[in-house]
Amino acid sequence: MNAAKPLSAAPDLVVTHVLAELLERLERSPLPVDAAQYRSVVLHLVDEFAGSAPNDTVRALLGTHPAAAELYENLNYQYAGLCLSPLELAMRAEMQARQAIERAMRGGAKDKLHGKA
Repeated sequence: MNAAKPLSAAPDLVVTHVLAELLERLERSPLPVDAAQYRSVVLHLVDEFAGSAPNDTVRALLGTHPAAAELYENLNYQYAGLCLSPLELAMRAEMQARQAIERAMRGGAKDKLHGKA
């Protein structure tokens, strides 16, 4: 007799958790990582994320696995932007980018004054 497994309200994230752990190890490995292995883990994790709706369990997993959170965020960018990135960190990065652009522009203006191209 085939007993059908009832669908649960919360997705079973065991496989997602294992893949997120593996991705973290690959991301932080001091040794070179095989590109095919990395790609395989990412593609499997993408498949797992496709089957899970954002809920507290998924958010908790993403909160403890930064590489998986970045992947999840990139997959859902069209819907939510960088919703998992801390606002302060994003603002600091934007400010640093603006400062770098301003320095580059000032440097370019000085070069033009001194006849440099």
